[in-house]
Amino acid sequence: MPGIRKTSVRTALLTVPLVVSVLSAVAVPAGAAAHPARSLTCRGEGVDPKARVRYRTEVMIHAPLKTVWKVQTDVERWPSWQAPVKTSERLDHHGSLRKGSAFRWTTPVPATPVTPETTLVITSTVRQLKHGSCIRWTGPAIGEGIRIDGVHVWNFVKVEGGVLVRTEETHTGELVDANVDYATEILGQGLEAWLRALKKTAEASAGAHPTDH
Repeated sequence: MPGIRKTSVRTALLTVPLVVSVLSAVAVPAGAAAHPARSLTCRGEGVDPKARVRYRTEVMIHAPLKTVWKVQTDVERWPSWQAPVKTSERLDHHGSLRKGSAFRWTTPVPATPVTPETTLVITSTVRQLKHGSCIRWTGPAIGEGIRIDGVHVWNFVKVEGGVLVRTEETHTGELVDANVDYATEILGQGLEAWLRALKKTAEASAGAHPTDH
């Protein structure tokens, strides 16, 4: 969107659930990176190598691997622990996610000087998956006057005391390309918020089920 105002970019980006953004500023951990030396992969496939907006980060979660995996992959329950996600539904059969699984999730987007109030609809398709190890999905986020295409990779590594979760995402589209630095900052804030929510939910679930190994 040539000539888009910085304030409108900020408002719109803060509401995109592909980045699960938060409205307050978030400090970026030392281990996070906007442009890591090597991208994460799942079954040999990674994020969009041509994308100008990208972010990678990680978190240690003190919970069993199967608990962390279940929380993250039970996409229909995302609204119960991710406040920006208002609805989420599987478009294929129910059961475990697998290659080819698709799901649609939504979030409201307030009006900006260049876009009307709308609901952003994200349709994600799992392209690669290795149970308990990694997931890679792609898909567009579309609303009136808004389109962002995302590629998202997740790695889950069982370590002493829990699970190291690593994630990397790229975004492309006129809205984000109009202000790459700010879009990258917002993407980072969103991924950090997602990991905090995942950690809180998984650790709480593990605490409620101490025999879950």
